[in-house]
Amino acid sequence: MKPPAFEYVAAGSVEEAVSLLAEHQGDAKVIAGGQSLVPMLNFRLLAPAVLVDLNRIPGLDGVAEHEGGLRIGALTRHRVLETSEAVKARFPVLHDAMRFVAHLAIRNRGTIGGSLCHADPAAELPTIAVLLDAEIEAAGSGGRRTIAARAFFESALATTLEEDEIVTEIRLPGLPARTGWAFEEFARRSGDFGIAGVGATLSLEGGAVAEARIALLGVGQTPLRASAAEALLRGKARDDDLTAAAAEAAREAAEPEGDLHGSADYRRHLVGVLARRAIAAAWDRAEAA
Repeated sequence: MKPPAFEYVAAGSVEEAVSLLAEHQGDAKVIAGGQSLVPMLNFRLLAPAVLVDLNRIPGLDGVAEHEGGLRIGALTRHRVLETSEAVKARFPVLHDAMRFVAHLAIRNRGTIGGSLCHADPAAELPTIAVLLDAEIEAAGSGGRRTIAARAFFESALATTLEEDEIVTEIRLPGLPARTGWAFEEFARRSGDFGIAGVGATLSLEGGAVAEARIALLGVGQTPLRASAAEALLRGKARDDDLTAAAAEAAREAAEPEGDLHGSADYRRHLVGVLARRAIAAAWDRAEAA
């Protein structure tokens, strides 16, 4: 299939890209890696009048240390995140999650900003952003603003970005010492979208959990945080019954819909199984840190 006709403009700066989006008032789309946008164009699910290419804008890619965490440019390719030593050292859960993202050809072109803006609740990067309390910087006609990842995703394939805004960078706050992590996902085949997934981090002080984060993939209209499960773990020492109770709370936090890949009950069951694995693995890593 072929896309509908459109005008193409390669923006040379953030300001130019924002101006073009504002000028066309919702009838323009941004293209970076194009791994989600181009198939949607080819299937005629989108028909923008203008495509604004961001790839020639300097300074929108790369990974850099920032206040104990990392700053990641919106044009940074998935493959860079997968191979970055800085990502592996500071956020190994992000490094590990990248192995579940589609196939190598897609990871070579897809960008972190594009994945976040596409806002597929079955995608790994939006879930990791919510898990790690990422801050997303957007630039628009009204200037720049910072949006918490948990407030960025509005519903499936929809974000809180304005029509004239683009994402410029993502900031990941540093994790505490003695933080363990895990990312568990189930898909029918390697490279397929996950039917369900769970990411977890546990930070220990002494023998107890000081901070717990659990995020769910593919079981809601947006990535979800399992707040009740996190609260169960906080302040507690390790116990098999506690792990099981937290996994059950994560299962109850899921809001899945059934489709041809699995019923709602099946997805909810998967969350319980994956959460138990993720919590146990995160605890093992935290204790070994």
